[in-house]
Amino acid sequence: MRLYSTLTRQVEELPVTDGTVRMYVCGPTVYDRIHIGNARPFIVFDALRRYLEFRGYKVIYVQNVTDIDDKIIRRAHQEGVDARTIAERYAAAYFEDLEALGVRRPTHSPRATEYVPQMIELVQELIRKGHAYVLDGDVYFSVGSFPDYGKLSRRSREEQEAGARVEVDERKRDPLDFALWKKSKPGEPHWPSPWGEGRPGWHTECVVMSRHLLGETLDIHAGGSDLVFPHHENELAQAESLTGKPFVRIWLHVGLLTVRGERMGKSVGNFEYARDVVDRYGSEPVRYFYLSRDWHKPLDFSHEGLVEAQRAVERVYDFLWANEGGSAQAGSGDLGALEKRFLDALEEDFNTPAAIGVLQEIVAWGNVARQRGDPVGAQAAAALVRKLGQALGLFQEPKPTVRGLEEELIGVLVELRAELRKRGAYDLADRVRSRLGELGIELRDGPQGTNWTVRPRT
Repeated sequence: MRLYSTLTRQVEELPVTDGTVRMYVCGPTVYDRIHIGNARPFIVFDALRRYLEFRGYKVIYVQNVTDIDDKIIRRAHQEGVDARTIAERYAAAYFEDLEALGVRRPTHSPRATEYVPQMIELVQELIRKGHAYVLDGDVYFSVGSFPDYGKLSRRSREEQEAGARVEVDERKRDPLDFALWKKSKPGEPHWPSPWGEGRPGWHTECVVMSRHLLGETLDIHAGGSDLVFPHHENELAQAESLTGKPFVRIWLHVGLLTVRGERMGKSVGNFEYARDVVDRYGSEPVRYFYLSRDWHKPLDFSHEGLVEAQRAVERVYDFLWANEGGSAQAGSGDLGALEKRFLDALEEDFNTPAAIGVLQEIVAWGNVARQRGDPVGAQAAAALVRKLGQALGLFQEPKPTVRGLEEELIGVLVELRAELRKRGAYDLADRVRSRLGELGIELRDGPQGTNWTVRPRT
C-alpha cells in the first residue's frame, strides 16, 4: 500500500515487515464534546484501520486522550469544579460520540495523566543530552539544538514564529522554544518533579504515550492538518533528539472541515456538535460524506452534502435489501474487474472517493442484471458490495424487519392515510406520513398504491 506522507510530500510505500501496522492518531482534549469537524480524522483513520485489517494486517491503533490542558483547567474554573471532573465527563462523552459515529474503539486509549512519571523521565533525558533547559520551574526544549527542526512542516523561520502556539516568555533562549514542563499556578493540577510542582507540556505527552505503546519508530502517525505545526513538529524534534532514529515512517494529515471557506472551530462559533449531526442524518451518511471526498483536502461542511450522502446510502440499501442471499463468488468477470478496481483505488493513497464510485458501479451493474432477468447476478453484486463495504465500514446494516402485529398496524395507518387523502384532508394525511417517517417507515406512492419500507433508525 502507498500513502502520501507529509514529511516527504510524496506517496510512500507503507513499510510493514512483520504483518503489524503500528498506528498513532492524535485524540481529543476532553473539555467539551467533539464537533463534526473534529470527527473527520477519526472517521477517515478508522476507515484506514478497517481497510488494513481487511487486507490481513494486524493493526495496533493507539489514540490518546489529553486529560490535562489549559482548556480543561479554564472550563473547570468556569464551572467551579476540579479539572478531573471535566476530563472524566468529556472523556466519557467522547467515547459515546465515537460509538454514535460508528468509529471502533482504539486498541489503546492512553490518558496523559497516567504517564506523568514517564514524561518526567523523558524531560530529564532531554536535559542531559543538551536539548532542554530549566527556567525557574519551567523546562523548555531548545529548538536550536535540533538542526532538522521544521522538516515536517517546511515553514520558514517567520512562519514558524507566527504559527507557534507558545506562551510569550522573554527569558527563553529562542522564541520558538516550547514547554516540556510547566510550573504550576495557583488552583491548577500539579505533580512533583525535580523542577518543582507542575504539569507536562502537550507536545511531550504524545511522544511518551506513543513510544511506550508502539516503540521508538511508528509506522503511521496521523491527525488533522492543523496539528502539523507546531504539535507534530515538536513531537518529532523531541523523539528524534532522544534516539537519533526516525520517529515516524509515514505522517498522514486530513484536511480541515470548513464552513463557507473558514475553518470550523469552537473559538469561531461556526461549529455543530457531532452528536447533533448524527442524530439528524445517521452515522453512515456522515461516514459516506467524508469518505466520498479526498481526505487530504479541506472540505466545506454543508447540510446539502449530507442530504445527498443520506440519499446515496439509502439507494444502496434499497438495492442490497432487494437482492440478498447470493454469493460474491458467483459473479461474472465484470464483478471481478470491479473488485480489483476497488482494491487498487485504496492501495494507491487510500483513494476512498474512487473506491466508493466503484461500489456505486457494482450497484448499477446489479440493477441492470436484475432488469434483464438475472437474479443470480444481482445477488452476486449485492454480496460483493457487502464484502467490500466492510473495508470502509459501509453498508453492513441488515434489512430491518417488523413483526406480524407491527406490520398489520402499519397497514392500517397506510389505509387511513389513503382515506384521508380521498376526503381531501391532506394536512392530516401528511402528518401520518411524516410521523411514520420519523419512526423509520418510508411511504412511497405509485400507480398501484402505496408501498412502505422500514429503514434502520441510526
